[in-house]
Amino acid sequence: MIEFAVFHNASSDLPSATYDGWGFDQGTLADTHRAAQRVIQNQVRQAVLAERLGFHYFFTTEHHFQVEGAERGSNPLVLGAALAMVTNRIRIGQMANILPWWHPIRLAEIAGYVDVLSGGRLEFGIGRGYQARESEVFGQLHNSTIQDQEKNRAYYEEAIDLILKAWTEPSISFHGEFFHVPPSWTKWGHPQTNAFFQQANLERSVDDVLKLGPPDAYSGGGSVTNTTTKLREVSVYPQPLQDPHPQVWSPVTTPRSVEFIARRGFNGYFATETNKVLKQAVETYHSLSEELGWPDFRNRGPFKRGWDCTLKRGVVPGRVIHVTEKGIGSAERIRAAAETEWSYYGPFGYFPALAAQGGEIPTRAKFEDIQRSGLVITGGKQQVIDEIMEVKEFCGFEDFQLGCWFEYQGLLPEEEETQMQYFAEEIMPVLQKECGGSPEFPMSTLDLSPGARTDDDLTPVGP
Repeated sequence: MIEFAVFHNASSDLPSATYDGWGFDQGTLADTHRAAQRVIQNQVRQAVLAERLGFHYFFTTEHHFQVEGAERGSNPLVLGAALAMVTNRIRIGQMANILPWWHPIRLAEIAGYVDVLSGGRLEFGIGRGYQARESEVFGQLHNSTIQDQEKNRAYYEEAIDLILKAWTEPSISFHGEFFHVPPSWTKWGHPQTNAFFQQANLERSVDDVLKLGPPDAYSGGGSVTNTTTKLREVSVYPQPLQDPHPQVWSPVTTPRSVEFIARRGFNGYFATETNKVLKQAVETYHSLSEELGWPDFRNRGPFKRGWDCTLKRGVVPGRVIHVTEKGIGSAERIRAAAETEWSYYGPFGYFPALAAQGGEIPTRAKFEDIQRSGLVITGGKQQVIDEIMEVKEFCGFEDFQLGCWFEYQGLLPEEEETQMQYFAEEIMPVLQKECGGSPEFPMSTLDLSPGARTDDDLTPVGP
């Protein structure tokens, strides 16, 4: 079987300019701000379109401060809450929420909102970040610099542990290297809290949640702070609807990150990996998963190689899709878009992905290199189908999920939506026939009208 995801990176719709061979947004700073406003509206509209066209997932990203134009989606969970209100089937994902830029409890709460509002359709993406301009601005709040890779990784791993604990336990205490929840000095002598935990058959007792003590002779004010009673646990609201929690995803680029997600039972997304690199990553992920007893957030056992459409488990490749025939698309437009986009990505260390087999690593973003890498699939209908099937067959996927990237820097929303429509009508049915069909995703029946809520309304949909 095969599933389809739309990957939307919030690229600018401004035309490209070049200087010394590097592409970037053409326009004033005011133009870039207006473009960022438009792209948010485009994302909502295209998510609705994606659901109507039969796509299964809609993934967005978190990036900040990108005046150059490649990635301007700064809050995928806020966007996800909006999408929850205008869709009822498509899965709402992030690729990713960057954990070192957030306090994990705050992130757990916001993600819980999206899962509840969507009727249990959240696909929770996590990442470490890699761009100093973003990481040092946000990371300074949490002491999580990207310029110390090992420290950043330690923060990231502790943060996900805390998020999962907050989602799955009714009341939590967490004391790690970076986080203390609650801090040991938190005074809390509220009589209502004491009374609540006197109830019979509660999951926690007063002694679990409070370390009771006498009044504090050195504190004034009410009984809440005029006390030596200390808080031991907190409850995090809302927890997600999905049991035990939403599936966790991560963008991956290195063998170490592939091994990490395999060990933790997370799904992986590959955005800039050639077929050769992807094939090795699939082998590593699958072999290690088998060796470890198939780690999975629901303990469901073995899953198919590469991707499993029934269990929704495995790894997913992303490819830019741009058809150029029958008046659809433009070779010139995708050339300019790709070179502008890669003018941004390349200097971060991604140019090796564009090197031909055994060839020299490019130092500029040239469309011929980008297309030869297989990361941009463009041409006529049959060529696009053949190249997509080559990814599946070369890498040994049993089932398949394809991350379809229709937007690229400089393309207009109407161009992107035309590509989505053509792909769904002309290409998707052929791929479904080749791959044995697609699974049906249930529709949310969540009723948010006044007075309509029942416990049945809160039953999550989907896998």
